[in-house]
Amino acid sequence: MALVYRGPAAYPGCPEAVAALLSGAPTGFRVQFCGPDEHVRLSADTLAEATVYAQPGGGEARSAWRSLRAHSDDIRAFVNDGGHYLGFCLGAYLAGGGPGFGLLTDVAVESYVRSAKASVRGTDSTVVGVTWRGQRRHMYFQDGAHFRLQHDTPATVLATYDTGAAAAVVTTCGAGRVGLVGPHPEADQSWYTNGVANPDGIRFDLGHDLIESTIR
Repeated sequence: MALVYRGPAAYPGCPEAVAALLSGAPTGFRVQFCGPDEHVRLSADTLAEATVYAQPGGGEARSAWRSLRAHSDDIRAFVNDGGHYLGFCLGAYLAGGGPGFGLLTDVAVESYVRSAKASVRGTDSTVVGVTWRGQRRHMYFQDGAHFRLQHDTPATVLATYDTGAAAAVVTTCGAGRVGLVGPHPEADQSWYTNGVANPDGIRFDLGHDLIESTIR
């Protein structure tokens, strides 16, 4: 089972897109939403029944943290004990510790648009170019993260931005694994509005690669 957070710490449409991505992944997931207004609440008991916990995109990290802070110990214990965490955009920021779940020790999560020589400077929705496993691709993007890894960090970099900064990584946390992505590989056609278009078309293979690389 994959638990997908849906609640005030996520924007409408983001949990549903992550759920669809998980449902369509090569590994067959039964997806369940969890959150304060869902039939299933986020707790240690519900996490114990899951293989994956996914934190979708949303707004500002500090605001989201106020809704999620009470669950941080349960999520950290779930991953440390062998669970898998997937963080998309805001969910990637929240994997860190400023503020966040504290799942990362040798990986810093920072804003890409504020990094040196970033190809995107604003926070409006756009498309960003990345190199994913050596191939040039494009992804939906809105103020996503990049990741700074210490030299000996046991992590796999799946994708980089044009600056060489990591755009998607998989790393470890205790006995568990953490998959993080700054852009949005889950974005479906409905996300592309106001002239924003993906030259690659709407494809979900990059998101599936992130999922499968995290759980293997």
